[in-house]
Amino acid sequence: MRFRNAIHITMDNFSSVFKLLLYSVLTGAVFMSLSYLIFRLGLDGIISGNPTKEVARLIKQFFSAIATGNTDFLGAFHETFSAAFSEFKELLLSSTGAIIGTGVGLAAMYLLSRFTNGLARFAIAGTMNDRMSTFSRTRFAGSYFKNLAKAALYEVIYVPLIFLYDVMMIVVCWFCFFWLPATLSITGWVSILFSLALTVTAVACLEALKMTLISAWIPAIIAGEKKVARAFRESLCAKKHFGRRFASFLIAVYLILVVNVLFALCTFGSALLVTLPLSFVFLLALQFVQYYEDNSKKYFISSRTIAGGEEKPNGLEE
Repeated sequence: MRFRNAIHITMDNFSSVFKLLLYSVLTGAVFMSLSYLIFRLGLDGIISGNPTKEVARLIKQFFSAIATGNTDFLGAFHETFSAAFSEFKELLLSSTGAIIGTGVGLAAMYLLSRFTNGLARFAIAGTMNDRMSTFSRTRFAGSYFKNLAKAALYEVIYVPLIFLYDVMMIVVCWFCFFWLPATLSITGWVSILFSLALTVTAVACLEALKMTLISAWIPAIIAGEKKVARAFRESLCAKKHFGRRFASFLIAVYLILVVNVLFALCTFGSALLVTLPLSFVFLLALQFVQYYEDNSKKYFISSRTIAGGEEKPNGLEE
């Protein structure tokens, strides 16, 4: 019932998908431009250096030699490439400071982009809550500036925490994809299939766990009108219907993976412009439904259908 209600609310707020898409495209263009500028300014000496150009030239000629069957070049390639690559490594070692500075700059741009995009999702959450609580339409800009202070504080806490969580997920995925199959002595195609299945399962379960732990955070701030830190603590400590919430988010994660991969393959990636922001809107809807249901709060599904409140035999009340 909660899952179905979340789908209804997502469809009712479908216009938010295009608002989120437009916002993401505009901010993405800005941050990509800044990131490219940082990359070029920081690593221009390496990119334009003769050792880099020589390594790139040899790699290009290597593939050309394979295509044309140039055995003379291929026979001398290892020695020539080793000498060029040694000079390239020396260039990298002499530019360590520039590489570190560029890495820090790009990481800062990445975190800042996540912070900025998070403000938009928080604004979407505000419009969704207004729709669920009073069935009113709130403008995206109005919700954005109304919740800007809370959203900024929320993102200041959320972005670093989720960044660390994502790093932990990468470590787990490396363990599942490379280390565990090797430990079990699984080889060949079976190893690849086993590694992929194990990695996808780990990602889905960890994402579902993350969403379960923070599912009440944004709803408690917006619908419950609680302070950001208090809402975070209550969301982490919420034990009521934990298993139900985890199962709902696990199904949601698998559904999102299947829909995005399937539509990406069928449309050569173009459908991701819609399915990716739609995924964020659906997860927000599911978070709000879980919060309203767990706190026995009534909410609108349509103009004539109200859910939540006290438990009903059919889960809905008219």
